[in-house]
Amino acid sequence: MSSLPAASAEDVIDQPARDQFEVFLDEHRGALDRCLDGLTEEQARRSLVPSRTTLLGLVKHATFVEKVWFDEAVTCRSRAEIGIPATPDESFILDDGDTIATIRQAHREACEASRRTTSSMGLDDVVHGNRRGPLPLRWVYLHVLRELAQHCGHADILREQLLDE
Repeated sequence: MSSLPAASAEDVIDQPARDQFEVFLDEHRGALDRCLDGLTEEQARRSLVPSRTTLLGLVKHATFVEKVWFDEAVTCRSRAEIGIPATPDESFILDDGDTIATIRQAHREACEASRRTTSSMGLDDVVHGNRRGPLPLRWVYLHVLRELAQHCGHADILREQLLDE
C-alpha cells in the first residue's frame, strides 16, 4: 500500500513500543491488501470454504475491523453512525458494487483514518466505545494485530487454493 510508512519490523527493533505496534499493524494491513494482487474480480469473490470468507470479503472485513477498533472504540460512535454492519459476519458480505479497486480504496482510507485517530494517543490511553468496557490502546493494538495476522493466514491459504486451480 503506497500510503504506508516505509519502515519494516526490522527497522524498529530498538524503537519505542508504539512505533513497533504501528509498523507491525501496517505490515499486516499491507499483506491483506496484497492478497488481491493479480486476481480477477471473479477470483477475488470466489468462495472456497463453507463460510462467507473470500479474499475480497477478507479485505472488506479488515475495513470493518479498522472502523470498529479505531472509530467505534475510540469515538464511542455507534456502528450505525459510522455506517458499518452490526456484526462481524455481515462485514464479509459483498455487494454488487464491491470491486477489488473499491474495497482496496475503502481499506486504505480506513487504515489512514485509524492512524490519524490514534496519532495523539498514548498506549496507556483508554478507549471507552467497546462492548468489553474501557480498554487501553495497547490492548486494542494487540487485538487488531492478532486479528489481522489470522486473516493474513486465511488469505494465504485461499490465495494458494485459487492459484493452484
